[in-house]
Amino acid sequence: MKPFSGITSKYLSVIASTLLFFAAFIIGSLLYRGFFSLQTFLNLFVDNAFLLVSATGMSLVILSGGIDLSVGSVLAFSTMIISSLTEFSGVHPALAALVALTAGSLIGLCMGLIIAYWNVPPFIATLAGMFFARGACYLISVQSVSIRNETLRALALWKLRFSDAGFISCNVIIALLVMLAGIYISLHTRFGRNIYALGGSETSALLMGIPIKKTKVLIYTLNGFCSAVSGAVFSLYMLSGYGLHCQGMEMDVIAAVVIGGTLLSGGTGYVFGSIFGVLTLGIIQSLIMFDGTINSWWTKITVGLLLLVFIALQRFIVAVGARSR
Repeated sequence: MKPFSGITSKYLSVIASTLLFFAAFIIGSLLYRGFFSLQTFLNLFVDNAFLLVSATGMSLVILSGGIDLSVGSVLAFSTMIISSLTEFSGVHPALAALVALTAGSLIGLCMGLIIAYWNVPPFIATLAGMFFARGACYLISVQSVSIRNETLRALALWKLRFSDAGFISCNVIIALLVMLAGIYISLHTRFGRNIYALGGSETSALLMGIPIKKTKVLIYTLNGFCSAVSGAVFSLYMLSGYGLHCQGMEMDVIAAVVIGGTLLSGGTGYVFGSIFGVLTLGIIQSLIMFDGTINSWWTKITVGLLLLVFIALQRFIVAVGARSR
């Protein structure tokens, strides 16, 4: 039996990402006092809940063979909508959140229509969406808008405690629910199977009778929705809206998805793996913070190196898979 063949090769990247995360956590526990604690682990979810939400939508996009550069800008736009409506107009937080989710979904819908029906490459269409959403932030306000709404502040400060050992915030619960929904959609629905087929080969998917254009539109609409949810989560985390929030975040999200085992060319990977991709990015930041003497820019350097390693691993898996057939 050939190595890394069959079912093993399908999960090799996810297994590598999972092992990397736990190895980093063990190393941190050995090197730094206080690192091995439940709250340190839970803080990875608390501090990166918005990335978990965004990585869910991005996983579906990359699985289909696409890319979305607008996620950070749509997130910022969502924070501006929620903060400005609640602070300037006195709108109820639930209605403000609904407006933000609708706006994010519409931006995703427009990009999906352009990609599907005008055959514009996803890179170009989502680049336009990125500029549009970021510019729309400054039409609302060029300054940071603080959130003083009592309901939102109460949600932001709410904690689910696990005795005295640790806690998670409302953001984490939202993020986990979105991740669970993404896992279910990708693995247990016809839409999810269409995404995998589209990423594997668009020509083959078309011959199989899969509605290519409809699937693409739904994918980018769903990702726009996830980006807006990520913005709502980030609003609770920062208690503010700002047009400069999360500049360059799209690169972190893409890196997390790839490190989580999703093939950049599409068709292979799991939404579940993106959880460990995000947690790996988070634990790198935690290790640098606990050390205290390392320049924070080493986070980006380390992520870049990990990205290269996982892309090389994916190429190796593809090559081995091709030889085994």
